Amino acid sequence: MKISIITATYNSAKTLELCMDSVLQQTYSNIEYIIVDGGSTDETLNLIKLKSDNHPNIIYSSEPDKGIYDALNKGISKATGDVIGFVHSDDFLADPAVIATIATAFNEAAIDGVYGNLHYVQFDDPEKIVRNWTSQPFAPKLLKRGWMPAHPTLFLTKKVYDTHGQFNLNYTIAADYDFILRIFKHDQYSFKYLPHTIMKMRVGGASNRSLTNLVHKTKEDYKAAKTNKINFPVLVILQKNLSKIPQWLVK
Repeated sequence: MKISIITATYNSAKTLELCMDSVLQQTYSNIEYIIVDGGSTDETLNLIKLKSDNHPNIIYSSEPDKGIYDALNKGISKATGDVIGFVHSDDFLADPAVIATIATAFNEAAIDGVYGNLHYVQFDDPEKIVRNWTSQPFAPKLLKRGWMPAHPTLFLTKKVYDTHGQFNLNYTIAADYDFILRIFKHDQYSFKYLPHTIMKMRVGGASNRSLTNLVHKTKEDYKAAKTNKINFPVLVILQKNLSKIPQWLVK
């Protein structure tokens, strides 16, 4: 089973090496690593080129894009793996066996997706955990409570993207929530929750960088819930936001 991992970059030199190393040091060998750069002007491209000289499984490109979701869509279009996942440039896989664990889950059962837990870590001290996103096994009723898996931990079969398309670029900050609703509301798909930490994410991502962004994300979340015909979208998004509070209390 080939697993395609996509990383979108733009002036990411400060954090990219740890991100890339977490992929390149995986014990699972059949990995296609796609890096989509948005035209970086710092040392990002030099770092990518340096790594790619020693790792022929790296495929990279650099050109202007319309933002992270456009870059991820480009990566999805290039992916040839059976399974597709993302490791954002500020994030890194939790340990060298993560992808092997994910591959085993897909090989052991007829499933369409796998997801797990996420640790938020301090930006300048990635060993320090500041927030835990512990997920749970999926049930359709959870969508009505504002639940979603941590998107960076979600690995899906390529056929899911072939069937449901890619990220909707009408969203600037909540296209991942829209996409998750699009696929999780269909009962023909089967998802497996892995009770392990899959990804570590540095705090300060686009969706939580400022109060203005949080308000904008809430509006886009509401739009996504309403567009995907989730009943009582205001209540759903309220529960979605409130559900994050315990993540800060458990460290």
